[in-house]
Amino acid sequence: MDSIDSSSPCKTLLITGISGFLGWHLYQAARHTWTIYGTYQTRPVSFANATTLALDLTNAAALKQTLQDLRPDAVIHTAALSQPNACQAQPELAHRINVLASLNLAGFCADAGIPLAFTSTDLVFDGHHAPYREADPVCPVSRYGEQKAAAEVGILKRHPQAAVCRMPLMFGNAPTAPSFLQPFLQKLRDGETLRLFTDEFRTPISGRDAAKGLLLALEKVQGIVHLGGPERLSRYEFGLHMAAAFGLSIDPISPCRQADVPMPAPRPPDVSMDSRYAFSLGYAPGGVLAELRALGE
Repeated sequence: MDSIDSSSPCKTLLITGISGFLGWHLYQAARHTWTIYGTYQTRPVSFANATTLALDLTNAAALKQTLQDLRPDAVIHTAALSQPNACQAQPELAHRINVLASLNLAGFCADAGIPLAFTSTDLVFDGHHAPYREADPVCPVSRYGEQKAAAEVGILKRHPQAAVCRMPLMFGNAPTAPSFLQPFLQKLRDGETLRLFTDEFRTPISGRDAAKGLLLALEKVQGIVHLGGPERLSRYEFGLHMAAAFGLSIDPISPCRQADVPMPAPRPPDVSMDSRYAFSLGYAPGGVLAELRALGE
């Protein structure tokens, strides 16, 4: 695999799912050093100094033709059906998007010698043996986790040099696709009760740090890497940080447990990740409170 010199303006980066939360942050992080192409499926977007195009990633022939036409120097694959409840309710559709399309993309990239970074998830774990390192065995409890775990294996079989990036809970503000943060903040501002789990733990990062981590992994990683944040927080603790960062009352925040809110997709209790490998490569995500405050500036 050729090394990537992203300082050259001639280098081209294809971002699948550029209309999504992570895709938008990647565009922001990469637009000054890469020539960017981006795909979307249902939400047309237009960005300065980027070429965006509609593409159904489950159409293998169209996907292959797009890669042949664009000839990108690298690909970061963020497109997915990423809502666990939706994947639980529509497993066949989710499998086509999350697994089959990802494997086809990996195969086409491998055949063309194109570096690839794939966004997986901390939900490949069952939540009973945290903090998780890259070599720990996966044991997903939801369809979404199962699909991402299957994609990881298939991608590395077809494209062993690919970077498989397990992403944690991500927060931020993208004009094209806001995160869970915006409705949470609106509830607090309206004084509505916001029920947050005290028994679900993650290692959250901001969208901008997630994008930096993915670009770093594209440059330096072959195989699996964890891009978690430096703090293990419950959803409830995250909510307290959120209120503090935006100067809002914590009174509407109500602690609850996972069992209090039945949902279609099972939720693991603790999928916090050990990201020391990524930290050793130069990945340096900020603390949650600091990143939340930066969003409010």
